[in-house]
Amino acid sequence: MNKRLLILAACAAMFIVACQQSEPTPSFVRVEDGHFVRDGKPYYYVGTNFWYGAILGSEGQGGDRQRLARELDAMKQMGIDNLRILVGSDGERGFKTKVEPTLQVKPGVYNDTILAGLDYLLMEMGKRQMVAVLYLNNSWEWSGGYGFYLEHAGLGPQPRPDDVGYPAFMEAMSQYATNERAHELFYDHVRFILSRTNRYTGVKYVDDPAIMSWQIGNEPRAFSREALPAFEHWLAEASALIRSLDKNHLISVGSEGAWGCEGDYDSYERICADKNIDYCNIHLWPYNWGWAKPDSLIEHLPRACENTKDYIDRHLAICDKLGKPLVMEEFGYPRDGFAFALDCPTTGRDGYYKYVFSLVAGNAEKGGKFAGCNFWGWGGYAIPQHEQWQVGDPYTGDPAQEAQGLNSVFISDSTTLAVVRSQVDILKSLTTK
Repeated sequence: MNKRLLILAACAAMFIVACQQSEPTPSFVRVEDGHFVRDGKPYYYVGTNFWYGAILGSEGQGGDRQRLARELDAMKQMGIDNLRILVGSDGERGFKTKVEPTLQVKPGVYNDTILAGLDYLLMEMGKRQMVAVLYLNNSWEWSGGYGFYLEHAGLGPQPRPDDVGYPAFMEAMSQYATNERAHELFYDHVRFILSRTNRYTGVKYVDDPAIMSWQIGNEPRAFSREALPAFEHWLAEASALIRSLDKNHLISVGSEGAWGCEGDYDSYERICADKNIDYCNIHLWPYNWGWAKPDSLIEHLPRACENTKDYIDRHLAICDKLGKPLVMEEFGYPRDGFAFALDCPTTGRDGYYKYVFSLVAGNAEKGGKFAGCNFWGWGGYAIPQHEQWQVGDPYTGDPAQEAQGLNSVFISDSTTLAVVRSQVDILKSLTTK
């Protein structure tokens, strides 16, 4: 063999060895026959909400890449690989109940520091083979969302619940469903985010398997029964736009379920039946919805569990009819005694988590469509400094409008994390049989 052939043979051998030693390229999460599939295997999961991930990944105000690495490593170590994340906050800063720093300062004007944080977060998640559910809008005030778009559609500054109360706030937000100018501003934001290329990896967002799903918003609502037809039309229009821009990723709504459709299960079914919606979501909040009272959280746990099962079952029936998976992507339960301090027990929360997880596991064992859940929310290594979040405080699972520690799961919550680990082990055993 001549020298040139020897060199080519050696290079070929090195290439083969390198390919054998490299990690397999992760695939996109898909829906096949009404079930999630990842890397060719059924995908049932326990995830969490990590809304502040992009801020933590930045190098500006609020950024802490060292903490981000610790948080991702801790979650990955216990088998949490699915994180639901806010793309970014909208509008002006300086509101005590609003997330900051903001990403979209004005329509089309972006804070590049937060964009870099989102890029960095996705890179780090990809390294750990974790996936993100990224939501693009919010019906609530804590990240801008509806109110931001209505203001810039010409309606002027919008009310905030801490100033006028929630009834007046929701009445104002009911204008969003029919405001086409507000929708167009949102669609411009969607086009901008989905057209991005990650500055650290060089991978286009639409080609990145670290993203599982684009989500239209966090708890999008019509906020009135009269607005439901327009609301349904907007969601269909938004999902069609996302599909036209991205053929690789799943699309979801971010809905609470019928609770977010003014109690109308038929409206929820019509929304989920859309050809561009790949899977269905529900949220569940026993305390917020009056199923458990602050002074009797443990005593009301059986009622909370009973109502939870009924709510899930009614939505599962719709998912079975549509042939689509269901994810309970938000749920929480306060600490015992409605306390916020990290050293307060979590007996009620642990019991509620265990019950929800048992429903997912039971469904997975039967090959059902209740495919996963994301608890709210990951507080990790944060130590709250004030009951009301202030600029400079560490981010927790509780956004700025809520008491810090209300629903967060911290790294010191050993009993809750033991429940999470147990569920991860159960699902792993069921999906590897």
